[in-house]
Amino acid sequence: MNDNIQSYAGSAAGGTLVAERNRVLRNTYWLLALSMVPTVLGAWIGVETGIMARLGHGMSFLVFMIGAYGLIFAIEKNKNSAAGVPLLLGFTFFMGLMLARLLAMVLGFRNGGSLIMLAFGGTGAVFFGMATLSTVVKRDLSGMAKFMFIGVILALVAMVANIFIQSSSLMITISVLVIGIFSFFILHDLKRVQDGEETNYISATLGVYISLYNVFSNLLALLGIFGGQRD
Repeated sequence: MNDNIQSYAGSAAGGTLVAERNRVLRNTYWLLALSMVPTVLGAWIGVETGIMARLGHGMSFLVFMIGAYGLIFAIEKNKNSAAGVPLLLGFTFFMGLMLARLLAMVLGFRNGGSLIMLAFGGTGAVFFGMATLSTVVKRDLSGMAKFMFIGVILALVAMVANIFIQSSSLMITISVLVIGIFSFFILHDLKRVQDGEETNYISATLGVYISLYNVFSNLLALLGIFGGQRD
């Protein structure tokens, strides 16, 4: 009798855990979709006003670092409060604004609109591929995540250096590296939700959004370099 009760309790607890993981994953996907709205709005305002074009590369990078990391800190600090979602949406608006310089450059090409749609489609393909893969991968990815984080630091250092070097080949190398690293992080972050390691959908959305942003922006940069058609 006791064994039956324990078995039933264990099954009920397991079902509750699965339901909670599915809830977090579902909320992550919904919030991720919602975050695209302020991103597009920020990018549109940035392109129309040319506000980012008035800043030099060095100043733009400084504003990006201070603004992005300041908002990330605020989001993580308030992820369990009512302020978490508005802060996240404010962050995505800011990131859209930061994307305006690249978008304006690509839109200067005759086929700029097509390149942006191609980058968007490629980013979507990466996301759906990693989301599908996250449901079948069984191994623990935390060890690889630490290695990839080192790669992010190295890429960031190389980006700072390239502000002064202005090397096209280095920029291409960085972009390819960043696309690979953040594609992995999409897989890693979604798997953490499915494994129950990440239980806060705001944090989960933040991680996946940052990865998607980096994949899109670097893919668009590469498409602009290799596929941009001037008048």
